[in-house]
Amino acid sequence: MPETMTVVTAPEPGGPAALRTESRPVPGPAGRELLVRVAAAGVNRPDVMQRMGNYPPPPGANDVLGLEIAGEVVAVADGVERFAVGDRVMALVASGGYSEYAVVDDRNALSVPDGFSMVEAAAVPETFFTVWTNVFERGGLKAGETLLVHGGSSGIGTTAIQLAVARGATVYVTAGSEDKCERCRALGAEVALNYRAVDFVSEIHDRTNGRGVDVVLDMVAGDYVDRNLQVAAVDGRVVQIALMQGPQATIDLRHLMPKRVTFTGSTLRARSVEAKAEIAAALADFATPLWAEGRCRPVIDSTYALADVVAAHERMDAPHIGKVVLETPAAG
Repeated sequence: MPETMTVVTAPEPGGPAALRTESRPVPGPAGRELLVRVAAAGVNRPDVMQRMGNYPPPPGANDVLGLEIAGEVVAVADGVERFAVGDRVMALVASGGYSEYAVVDDRNALSVPDGFSMVEAAAVPETFFTVWTNVFERGGLKAGETLLVHGGSSGIGTTAIQLAVARGATVYVTAGSEDKCERCRALGAEVALNYRAVDFVSEIHDRTNGRGVDVVLDMVAGDYVDRNLQVAAVDGRVVQIALMQGPQATIDLRHLMPKRVTFTGSTLRARSVEAKAEIAAALADFATPLWAEGRCRPVIDSTYALADVVAAHERMDAPHIGKVVLETPAAG
């Protein structure tokens, strides 16, 4: 085991060029932690926000970027119950994913599904955990209902489409180009709307005969908040998971009250290990059989070496479809 490892931080807020690689000591596992030799790490929108200075790590987390990893367990603490040295795992972390080694609570890790590459596995935890807890737990999406996903071609969006279709729901999405819309349809979206060309509120009202949709998953905020309330069905649920247009919104309560719409939202990173463990267990129960059938696999846009993390974030800042993933030397 080496004494030091390469990690990625953002000492000063800024664009992709603000990212820095540096050497730090390899951590040791304690409590119920695994030490994982990281083969791949997912790149997510919260990483971009942290780089820009808008999403600081929660208390107790370090300043190394990265919220999801896949790799091989190389050491375990005395309290570990679920994994052993040599196991292949994919895991959610509060920080530290952009590194060659990371410590992970064993309750927030899942076994890498058979047939998954490490790159695919690294694209699962943050995205699939987020979709599961927000669409199915908070949003309560059931078979036979309808879901609207904004940003359908994103990592979150492509995951939400597949899981919702597997649940037996009908999926509507918005995306920023016809190519992105076509990719969403290929994943199972019934309707994909180019938000640059059409008004999604009027389009969905027309396509649902004025009923609207049961659940909305939104990452945009801003003026989308009131538009989501307009498009929600009676007893609909609107779930907010990001604020790409900013935290302020003006709404007309007449779009909320007569239809008894529930407006909710959540973040994942700061939730307790125990809460994330419950999400992991519920997701595994639903998704593991699907993964075994080759269904609901993460959509990979591109991969970059850890040393090329600046280029990976440049890709995140540009139009893309699915997940961007970093690979470390352990991937080989």
